[in-house]
Amino acid sequence: MKLGGLACAVAGYCALSLTGCVMGPDYQTPTTPLAAHWALTPGEAGHSRAIEGEVDPRWWDRFGDAHLSALVRDALRSNFDLQRAASRLEQSRALRRQIAADSLPAVDAGLEYSRGLNSQRGLNDPSGRSGKQAFNLWNSGLGFSWEADLWGRVKRSVEAADASVRMAEEDRHGVQLLVIRQTAQQYIQLRGTQQAQAVVEQNLKIAQRTLELTQLQVQEGVATDLEVSEAASQVAEMQARLAPLQQNSAQLINALSLLLGKAPRALQAQLAPPGQVPSYQGDVPIGVPSELAQRRPDIRGADAHLHAATASIGVARADFYPRITLSGNLGFQALQLSDLGSWGSRSFAFGPGLSLPVFEGGRLQGALQLQEGRQQEAAVQYQHTVLRAWHEVDDALVAYQASQQRRDSLQQAVRHSQRALDSVHQQYAQGTVDFLNVMTVQNALLANEAAWVDSTAAVSLSLVDVYASLGGGWEASAPARR
Repeated sequence: MKLGGLACAVAGYCALSLTGCVMGPDYQTPTTPLAAHWALTPGEAGHSRAIEGEVDPRWWDRFGDAHLSALVRDALRSNFDLQRAASRLEQSRALRRQIAADSLPAVDAGLEYSRGLNSQRGLNDPSGRSGKQAFNLWNSGLGFSWEADLWGRVKRSVEAADASVRMAEEDRHGVQLLVIRQTAQQYIQLRGTQQAQAVVEQNLKIAQRTLELTQLQVQEGVATDLEVSEAASQVAEMQARLAPLQQNSAQLINALSLLLGKAPRALQAQLAPPGQVPSYQGDVPIGVPSELAQRRPDIRGADAHLHAATASIGVARADFYPRITLSGNLGFQALQLSDLGSWGSRSFAFGPGLSLPVFEGGRLQGALQLQEGRQQEAAVQYQHTVLRAWHEVDDALVAYQASQQRRDSLQQAVRHSQRALDSVHQQYAQGTVDFLNVMTVQNALLANEAAWVDSTAAVSLSLVDVYASLGGGWEASAPARR
């Protein structure tokens, strides 16, 4: 066969592959059972309300806390879980390149040398020496092979690999969202703990002044030693409350350090000085339900998983049909190195190969049923993921509204308790009430103040949950797709 005929044959097989059919169903994203609008309840006066507007991709900046924004930025740059997710994405892309290589011809170049002696009574000796003398044999050339993708097996494999790359991308986006959420939560908890510690320290000062007053009253014969012991017990109880709060603060700072990939106590100097709990008072834009499917990484990842499972059905179906492979080689062969490359030493071989499954003992049918079952499971998982996301957003919105109501009620309770403590201190100084009344009122104030600080942090934490459930945040930090 002449080289021109070889080229014509290759072109013919290429044309045949391009016109071949693609097995398996074409993927379409399933419809989602999401409503057109959120079921929002009117917010109370002075409360932050959820509205249907564009979600801020950098929602943590809305708290107006420079420390929080800096921590999130550093965590997205240094977190180890994010680095692992990025590595998994690169592995997925490398696997995709490996699979896509099956759509192109494989070409090998080689150079071989051997020295041998043939049998005098065996087959013909290519050296022409009838097996009486050893000879050298030199081979060089190019070999190639290419599968005509008549049934779309390779195309569906690449399609499934592309979907797997998307799965890895969404996994990284999900880790980014989780890192942002954990950083914001732990920072808010830290500031809440520091505020709780400040409340205890303030009440400790009040208790210490009360103890001093009681000791003076004993000297004047107005109070008893029992009341001094009760006042001292109150001081010691306040001091005992500080140690767990200090421990919690140190552990939260270390937790933030770990998120940022830093050693323990690395953020101590930066975060140990007390700060206010981050808060946000404006309206909260939350988009519309239909945007969840485009924004939440878990929904996008479930869609990619379903896509990969659907494409794998086409791969399994294509295995039932013949495979046609075109292979050949073009090179030189000579007994002497000096002859290698001359026109007379040229050689080539070319031809198609056909492989047809005849009996597989049910293996191919089982593989097809397996892929169809996985596709059905992935479809159910997609619907469940969408519904779960909807529930998470609704629960987060309810919690955000309820936490604001609780905060306002506790703030009123703190005001009343503070007035009651001022009044009972005056009465105690005048000797009209005993110390038991002072202890009761001060413990009530401390409990209300601690609950109010906790509720203030809970409002901010619930807002973090709102934005995390909406899937917002990873867009502002995701690297450009390569």
